[in-house]
Amino acid sequence: MPVRNEHNNRNTGLVKQDILRIKTISELHQLRGLPQPEHPLVSVVDYAQMKTGKTQPVMHDFYSIAVKRGVPTLGYGQQTYDFNEGVMFFLAPNQILRSLSSAAPPKKRSGWILYFHPDFLWHTPLARTIHQYDFFDYSANEALFLSPKEEEILNGLIQNIQQEYQSNIDKFSQDIIISQIETLLNYSKRFYERQFITRKISSHQMLDRLEHLLEDYFKSAQPATRGLPSVHYIADSLNISTGYLSALLKTLTGKSTQEHIHEKLIEKAKLQLSTTPLSVSEIAYELGFEHVQSFHKLFKTKTQQSPLAFRARFN
Repeated sequence: MPVRNEHNNRNTGLVKQDILRIKTISELHQLRGLPQPEHPLVSVVDYAQMKTGKTQPVMHDFYSIAVKRGVPTLGYGQQTYDFNEGVMFFLAPNQILRSLSSAAPPKKRSGWILYFHPDFLWHTPLARTIHQYDFFDYSANEALFLSPKEEEILNGLIQNIQQEYQSNIDKFSQDIIISQIETLLNYSKRFYERQFITRKISSHQMLDRLEHLLEDYFKSAQPATRGLPSVHYIADSLNISTGYLSALLKTLTGKSTQEHIHEKLIEKAKLQLSTTPLSVSEIAYELGFEHVQSFHKLFKTKTQQSPLAFRARFN
């Protein structure tokens, strides 16, 4: 629907610094002091054996999934995160990650990293569905914290992948490895939902912050001057990624971020329709709509009646 949408995407906060782009898994092995990969498009590496390299930002042309301990201080946007516990990270191709140098002594590192190139997914169902796993877009502060049992399950899948590409490659190898990767992704999705639920305090604090943010926005003059708040604006204001916010809300409330925005908007519209003499057009404009027809359509969709029909109940 046409609305005045003014909000810019999140600022990465990266200082001007050359980005190290790594195009192939073989190139990554060479740069990190590892033996040549046994398969050109998929590899599992021991995190403890990797050279950390320079602290410049890094961009891969392939996916990576990692369970790590002793992670260096990481920079995302304008914030830094220091992880001492075992955590799980997901990176899609062309995402930027930077490690920050530290005066502290090196940490003891352990864990594994699975790398796989998009070419490995060609002509498979996972090539079409991998973009549905939102956690590839999560930030460092939204990492997955695994229980020992969960980590054991994932370790078993990683061992299966290693054993398969270390064996003689045949016509079944790709399908078997792909199925293991897909199973790993589905378990990760389940474990993230568990994290949303078990970390109730932080999750419900996020809901409270969302409620206050929307309340303050619609109380201000911003809707009339800047339009409806976008999902990106909400996520940036809460300092989390759009994907993480969406998954959190879906798990806890069954509603998307956009639905939460619309609910607050309809609440404010009902209040103005029932308590002020403002015309429907004036109310639509104050709530951030460029065209009153869009406001009519949304209001009727959400309430099963037109704004004027709703107002008539109070006259």
